Amino acid sequence: MAEDTQKPAAAEEVAVEKPVAEKEKEQAPAPVPEPEAPGKPTEESAAAGVEEVAEPEKPKPVEEEKIAQSASFKEESNVVGELPDPQKKALDELKQLIQDALNKHEFTAPPPPPPPPAAKEEEKAPEAPPKEKEAAAAAEEQVVKAEEPKTGEEEKKPAVEVESKAPESEPAAPAEVEVVVEKVATVDEDGAKTVEAIEETIVAAKPEVEEAEVTTTKKEAEVAAPSDEQTKDKEAEVPPEKVFIWGIPLLGDDRSDTILLKFLRARDFKVKDAFTMIKNTVRWRNEFGIDAVLEEDLGNDLDKVVFMHGVDKEGHPVCYNVFGEFQNKELYHNNFSDDEKRTKFLKWRIQFLEKSIRKLDFSPSGICTIVQINDLKNSPGPAKRDLRIATNQAVHLLQDNYPEFVARQVFINVPWWYLAFNRMISPFLTQRTKSKFVFSGPSKSAETLFKYIAPEQVPVQYGGLSREGEQEFTTTDPVTEVVVKPASKYTVEIPVTERSILVWELRVLGWDVSYGAEFVPSAEGSYTVIVSKTRKVAPTDEPVICDTFKIGEPGKVVLTIDNQSSKKKKLLYRSKTKPSSD
Repeated sequence: MAEDTQKPAAAEEVAVEKPVAEKEKEQAPAPVPEPEAPGKPTEESAAAGVEEVAEPEKPKPVEEEKIAQSASFKEESNVVGELPDPQKKALDELKQLIQDALNKHEFTAPPPPPPPPAAKEEEKAPEAPPKEKEAAAAAEEQVVKAEEPKTGEEEKKPAVEVESKAPESEPAAPAEVEVVVEKVATVDEDGAKTVEAIEETIVAAKPEVEEAEVTTTKKEAEVAAPSDEQTKDKEAEVPPEKVFIWGIPLLGDDRSDTILLKFLRARDFKVKDAFTMIKNTVRWRNEFGIDAVLEEDLGNDLDKVVFMHGVDKEGHPVCYNVFGEFQNKELYHNNFSDDEKRTKFLKWRIQFLEKSIRKLDFSPSGICTIVQINDLKNSPGPAKRDLRIATNQAVHLLQDNYPEFVARQVFINVPWWYLAFNRMISPFLTQRTKSKFVFSGPSKSAETLFKYIAPEQVPVQYGGLSREGEQEFTTTDPVTEVVVKPASKYTVEIPVTERSILVWELRVLGWDVSYGAEFVPSAEGSYTVIVSKTRKVAPTDEPVICDTFKIGEPGKVVLTIDNQSSKKKKLLYRSKTKPSSD
């Protein structure tokens, strides 16, 4: 895919919002980072899944510094009836502008060409062809001769009648010239007769028939030329063009309002600015060839860099951006070593974003945003120039063409210097952007995720219980969270009343505790069965323990967690029964 995107140096995020992106670009200066530090986090770059490092720039004053912070960002409603009146009015105005543009086919029309440079001199009128010039000159010369006063001798000569002259109204028209030789007898003073040949030039007039034909042609042309009303009627007969974004028409669908509201919020409900943004986005999608990019096979070597996994507690899809994967030299070289590879990476990023967006529900009450989880562990930072160039390109494209797609930006495994850096730039971020950002250091990353995402939805590598492949449990099986106090034991009792197979799994974040399991029958005199002998589980051991026990009589399974450390521990567990084959 814009204000809640980070601008990191590793490329990967899903959605880009831009409600405040414009303000951020003008208001938020890009401080000069240390060589190892990633760039300023913004909603756009987070949606791009990268850390963008901007060029050094002097800070600019911003009004947002005076705005009081809110605890957390809350998404606005997309139900038109719930919007404030000014927003409803803005939406109606935007719809009208779009309808007019669709009627005129402005979305698919090429952009107007730049104005031509001013001419230094006025262009001269084109000269007539040489032949036409000669004929016109000859006709004019003969007319002048005819008007000159005749001498005495010339008056005696019989007049030669000139049929007609070329019409004065059309002097430039080629004239038909005919030369006539006539013998005329003259009487000399001595009485002798002499025959002289007198040559006259006759300019033939156009036949009246031709004039009639010209007049008729003009009348026919006038009849054929449509009037303004006819032109308007003809335009009205042309159906409006149909324009789609993310598979949804701009108008005429119950999901269209959701799309338009994204652009309006990205431009603070400035209708003309939102309309311009939509037109630019449609033009860019056509030029970039989004439909063709969606069908391309761009490989899967980046699947561990950016991936979707589960949903948060409000139902938003969750996208994970793992910057540390770019420490892999082969992966880095295959994606950023030259322009061609960087272009392919950009296509892959846009393709991933488009596929993710098309899974969203754009109905007025649906989920149409995502949550970004940005893992900064082992992030390469801005020192990787090729990566920085590629990700900056992605950030700018996403912030310009994917507005309001991020509900929350969560940064985990954040090093201490990054938190200090964020505090330094925080005054330059808009309140809307800051309300979407959540930062957590390595020791608190899992607990931070659990505030927004249930443990059964969090991948194992980030402290949850969600694993890919065929497992006993899925994301639909709820997880119980328990805090085990320092220097204390905690027991989990799972009652069983019938023959079955009991399955359970558990993990303690950071482990460094002892774990054991046993079955205690309900009947008196029955013996307790050791299911799992008590053992110390180190942090480097398996992250999740999964056990089973075949139940032959009513009783309970007791799980014991012995925390002898001086720190409290987070325990996650869940269980279920399966029918016994016996």
